[in-house]
Amino acid sequence: MYALKVLFFFLFLPAFLFPADKKNSIPGLDDSKLGTTLPLEMVFTNENGERVSLKSLIDKPTILMFVYYKCPSLCSPMMTDVAAQIRRVDLNPGKDYQVISISIDHHETPADAIEKKNGILSSGAAGLPPDSWHFLTGDSLSVKKITDLAGISFKRVGDQIAHPGVLVTLTKDGMISRYIIGPKYLPFDIKMSVYEAMDGKTAPTIAKVLQFCFNYDNESGSYVMDFTRIFGILTLLAAAVLMIVLLRKPKKKNLKEGA
Repeated sequence: MYALKVLFFFLFLPAFLFPADKKNSIPGLDDSKLGTTLPLEMVFTNENGERVSLKSLIDKPTILMFVYYKCPSLCSPMMTDVAAQIRRVDLNPGKDYQVISISIDHHETPADAIEKKNGILSSGAAGLPPDSWHFLTGDSLSVKKITDLAGISFKRVGDQIAHPGVLVTLTKDGMISRYIIGPKYLPFDIKMSVYEAMDGKTAPTIAKVLQFCFNYDNESGSYVMDFTRIFGILTLLAAAVLMIVLLRKPKKKNLKEGA
């Protein structure tokens, strides 16, 4: 009994010594925003200096990234990794889906955006259609509004901005259909999230099979094999086969005399 009390003491001690921070006090992801539809009437500035609404851009499944273009740490490796991984996805960027980056630093300009875009398209994303990846900037109010709605919180620390390395997958109507937690990503996760975001479209059969065999794990932010579901199906199939065998098995004739 004493050992049990000691165990409970050490289990609950961190809760008293390190109380949870208040909401939005630290950068992170609020995944309760899953299913939220972003206001597509919001207007930002693209890498060419043109004012564009999200509605004019989002007409297909979209991978949305909240970064900033002069980021010295997380953002560049994050965007480079996304660029490398989407080249390995057997879908057509610009046709089946697209990528949009929105700067969380309202001080950044279209010049910063086009510089970053050119750098990405000439390295990891070489060969991608230029119109398959948009780089946007916006004023502080617009940035705050869309990040809040998307469940993304960030905080300026000195001359840098701390933020989560998360991809937000949107349907063509702007609904958040999935989060993919980084900063490293798998082509499979990206492909599956795009299929999920296909609103009103029929995914290839193989995608439906994959969606059946894999579940999205909220903690890891990736897809994991659903062994329970697969084992259950295999059990049912085995039972069905056994039943068919028993029903089709010919009855043995009674060869005893007098039968």
